[in-house]
Amino acid sequence: MAMAKTAISPTRAEDYPEWYQQVIKAADLAENSDVRGCMVIKPWGWGIWENIQRVLDGMFKDTGHENAYFPLFIPLSFLQKEADHVEGFAKECAVVTHHRLQPDADGKLQPASPLEEPLIVRPTSETIIGAMYAKWVQSYRDLPILINQWANVVRWEMRTRLFLRTAEFLWQEGHTAHATEAEAREETMKMLDVYAEFAEQHMAMPVIKGEKTAGERFPGAVATYSIEAMMQDRKALQAGTSHFLGQNFSRAQGIKFQDQNSTEQFAWTTSWGVSTRLIGGLIMTHSDDDGLICPPRLAPKHIVLLPIYRNDEEKSQVVPYVQSLKKELEAQYFADTKIRVHIDDRDIRGGEKNWYHVKRGVPLRAEIGPKDIAKNGVFLARRDTGEKAGVDRAELVATISSRLQAIQDNLFQRALKLREDNTRNIDKLDELLAWFTPKNVNEPEIHGGFALSHFTENKEVDELLKKHKLTIRNMPMGLEEIPGKCIFTGQSTTKRAYIAKSY
Repeated sequence: MAMAKTAISPTRAEDYPEWYQQVIKAADLAENSDVRGCMVIKPWGWGIWENIQRVLDGMFKDTGHENAYFPLFIPLSFLQKEADHVEGFAKECAVVTHHRLQPDADGKLQPASPLEEPLIVRPTSETIIGAMYAKWVQSYRDLPILINQWANVVRWEMRTRLFLRTAEFLWQEGHTAHATEAEAREETMKMLDVYAEFAEQHMAMPVIKGEKTAGERFPGAVATYSIEAMMQDRKALQAGTSHFLGQNFSRAQGIKFQDQNSTEQFAWTTSWGVSTRLIGGLIMTHSDDDGLICPPRLAPKHIVLLPIYRNDEEKSQVVPYVQSLKKELEAQYFADTKIRVHIDDRDIRGGEKNWYHVKRGVPLRAEIGPKDIAKNGVFLARRDTGEKAGVDRAELVATISSRLQAIQDNLFQRALKLREDNTRNIDKLDELLAWFTPKNVNEPEIHGGFALSHFTENKEVDELLKKHKLTIRNMPMGLEEIPGKCIFTGQSTTKRAYIAKSY
């Protein structure tokens, strides 16, 4: 039996990493730039990021946060104030040492004037923002400070992959300061919940909330919490983090205030962030061997209308029908936004045009020709299931929102089932290693998943995990404490965590 032809080659089963790159290319989301390790995000990819920004920005503001902007450059001395922090980022820092170019004897431009102090291109902003908070905070009345910034950061990655890991990427970073530990801890968990809600309701990507181990904490943090998602190759993706920083950064940066009793106190701080890595997660959670599948809530366009005609007479009938339908659809709402409609009237073959939008993951496609107009309808296709059927025009307009929500719900349930089907409680080392060992080591098939196992935190466990190319993702929230033995060392413990291969 001949295999069905797919738009993406290789398929997920044949070569998942290369499939991922080909989906990005086919959907025209991004491409590598001439600057090593950096990417150009193209309009369709940027449209997804804009929707991510729009939704998250609204959620941040609904929880009392304001946006601001801080410098791209951070004095080296600022990072040196926080030893744990700088150690965590030192190898990834890009450093500016000169501020001027001038031609040499051969006419080639050379750096000319050394800076008095080297500047670090922002890898994260705790130190530079903390320096400003130290100026702004004098009294308990100045707290809390609840600020977010949308920005770019640079981390000098050697091995890059579009969206997932690039030298420069886009993100948001929230930084807050509080008068009490309780307030700061509440903020940390509140923002973790915001990320989980966004991932599940808007990305249709089920996530597990939990605390990172000491070895996986953000440099300088007291506690780090994450949301973890399973991709279709059963690897884990850290999709967002929220950090309780305690008073570590406030002590280093001098963020202190007079409390109600006129006693000097150091502020309690938090930071939290997500990045363009979310687009990589969206691709790997939902897409198939025909290209991108985009959850409707984040899709740049909800529906594309494809006019079909053979001559000018048919065109004069079809085009006005399509344009008036576009207006009717745009008057409808889905997830508190107007329906986003695109008419593709390019002069190319219908099959080519149809596949173009399949590969870009548009949730709904409506072909409209003279026969459809005669029935006062359209020929409608769903991207997630591939279902196609003739639909009455009035019915389409009336049900467009519910159809999009059905796609959104189906994508979430499909991803949830994948995670549930590939998660195991494992407390025997041989079972764990078998779970994560492919049958064919030379050409590994998709295998493994999440293993929920007892563990202890020590260097021996870290070394064993590294040896088997595994990581502890997080210790899930609200998990019942069950006595057991560490899967690696046999030590008695009640701690359990998800173990997985990861990005």
